[in-house]
Amino acid sequence: MSTLLKNVTNCIWHAFDSLQNKDVVHKSKLKVLTANIGTLLDLYGVEKGLDHFKSSQELTFDEFRYYLQHEVFSSLPKTTTLPIVREYEKKISEVCWLVCRKSLLSRDKGVFGDDSVLKLFRIFCLLGDLVQDADDSNHYVVVLQPSEAGIVAEQLVHCLGLRWDAADWEALGSSIGHFKWAAFLAVLEAKYCGDQQLHSEALVEAVDEIYDVFIEDIIKKGYLFKRGYLLPTMREYWCVLQPCALTYYKSSSQKEQCGRVTIDEYCSVEAAAGEGKIQRFQLITPDRTFEFGTQDHKSRLQWISALRQAAAVSGGVEGYQRRARAIRRGAGARREREVRETRARLQHEVKARLAAEAQAQELVELAQQDNKKLEELKHAQVELERLLQEETQAKRDEEIVRALQARVLAEEWERREELERLQEEQNKMLEEERLKRHQFELLQAEKESQFKEAEKRLKELEEEKRKLDAELKAAQDKISKTENTAYALQVQLRDLNPVLRNGERARRALSFVPTTKSSSDTLIDVRAIRHLKILDDEEKL
Repeated sequence: MSTLLKNVTNCIWHAFDSLQNKDVVHKSKLKVLTANIGTLLDLYGVEKGLDHFKSSQELTFDEFRYYLQHEVFSSLPKTTTLPIVREYEKKISEVCWLVCRKSLLSRDKGVFGDDSVLKLFRIFCLLGDLVQDADDSNHYVVVLQPSEAGIVAEQLVHCLGLRWDAADWEALGSSIGHFKWAAFLAVLEAKYCGDQQLHSEALVEAVDEIYDVFIEDIIKKGYLFKRGYLLPTMREYWCVLQPCALTYYKSSSQKEQCGRVTIDEYCSVEAAAGEGKIQRFQLITPDRTFEFGTQDHKSRLQWISALRQAAAVSGGVEGYQRRARAIRRGAGARREREVRETRARLQHEVKARLAAEAQAQELVELAQQDNKKLEELKHAQVELERLLQEETQAKRDEEIVRALQARVLAEEWERREELERLQEEQNKMLEEERLKRHQFELLQAEKESQFKEAEKRLKELEEEKRKLDAELKAAQDKISKTENTAYALQVQLRDLNPVLRNGERARRALSFVPTTKSSSDTLIDVRAIRHLKILDDEEKL
């Protein structure tokens, strides 16, 4: 029966470890251990096969476990009940304890008695794992996970009426790691039971309490009212609930058993209506319906839940605690798998973020290059506008000069007496020109400050482009608009070419105007040119 061997493997390993010498044990010693195990299982003569098993006189633990599985435990019935399996485990554990108790009980100052240490040993073997030693791959060792050891220590502390410090245990578990038997017993005795005020009886009761929970698979115990079969009266009993049975006694000492109710997966529990202070519920079995009661509603709910749980785990040959341990291990494995998946996902996200940042950096560099080109286009636009204004001004100057020259030639003698008045008006106009030029300079300074603010804003936008991927598209749209503007400027420049050609023709026409002028003509030309500049400045404003 492989399940029974699996349950007692840790105990057998401790017995094997106490007999071994350099990872092997002589067959003569193993024959005694095998004979005792076979006697407990009602199998006789199973140790004789060791003489013909392997050619060497010494066996490793793997070889000895293989022999037990195929020559001893395979002879047991494949289907058996949980109480029988539990009884076999108890007997085999006691035999193994007799072999290894001397080495396992050796310590400086013992707090627990021998019987309590045996019970803790069985709990350790129940929750422990048989793993290969990190230093020697051929050597095995039974270790207890810090979480499993913490469950035992926590229940022991609660049974002693002390306060449990979870953070302190996590720090201790992280420093020790996996608990071997010596470390596990030393921590329980020195850290939690080393207080001189604790009475020895309290320690025994506390160990018995956790032994009942882990080894005896006691799901719940306490006082219950039970209705008699012949007399319909409710009598109070001390009840102990296990996965396969509900046993009731006269008192909490559990010395006088009054009855036992078998529980299987076909049993059900229902709340029942009752009169008085007793809160009743019914345990329905295939053979009979039992009626129980509690003092309050909360206790009734707890007992109903416990009974349903016992019925759910009653099938099979594994106890309640072994199933709970498997569930905890499965949950821990799922958590570890989720943690690994989360770490892998985070690493993938980090790589994706780094790739996105690199791509964003490239886009920012492209945007900077485009902005640089945009600045160059803006400078070219300004230069072209300046040249266009100069050309336009030159054309206007030429037209005004020509018109004034013709007018001055016609009215030269009539306006000679008005020369002084015109000079005064000219001075006034020059003063107005200076004022307008000053206003123009102020306006130009304001535009320059706006341009600097625009450059500052552009730098801020560039910083935002590095941080926010979402604004990259906006930057690209802005670059596209800039390219459209540059294209529009090119179109305008192309449209201005006929105007420039007309200006060239006008200059050629002026080249035919006579250049000989009198002093009065020259004065009038200067006045006309100044007047044209004033008009041009007004146009610019």
